[in-house]
Amino acid sequence: MSRIGKEPITVPSGVDVNVAGQHVKVKGSKGELELDLPGGITARQDGEEILVERPDETRENRAFHGLSRTLINNMIIGVSEGFKKELEIVGVGYRAAAKGKDGLTLSLGFSHPVEVKAPAGVEFEVPEPTRIFISGIDKQAVGQTAADIRSLRKPEPYKGKGIKYAGEHIIRKAGKAAK
Repeated sequence: MSRIGKEPITVPSGVDVNVAGQHVKVKGSKGELELDLPGGITARQDGEEILVERPDETRENRAFHGLSRTLINNMIIGVSEGFKKELEIVGVGYRAAAKGKDGLTLSLGFSHPVEVKAPAGVEFEVPEPTRIFISGIDKQAVGQTAADIRSLRKPEPYKGKGIKYAGEHIIRKAGKAAK
């Protein structure tokens, strides 16, 4: 039995969960998310808890059991609290500017500014020119958007210039001066 999959999911107050076989719909104060469970995995609501079950012990069902439980848990956390990622920009002249709540203009040392449009359900916030907050209710969308922005100018190992996650440690290399 999956250690993660057999754990019950506690539904906080203010979150409404509808389970219909393999289709799960979660509605909360921040929004609404839906999921079709993979394989033969099913979910059932037992009071204020949700239990994820698998029909048999096939390799595929064992693999999807813990994944399905985690996806449902992330949906519940997303509609009640939301998810947030923070990016830091390091480098002389590198900066970000917000274009409303759904766009960014990044100056990253290229000959042109880079425009980034937020996918549905994701918002940008730029409190300082060197910090970007990415928030939303879908954990996968928030993480993928942060990874896409980071990939525009990854931190390089010599001076550490580029876009990095907040708290990320960049392993530095010695330059040519070290003989």
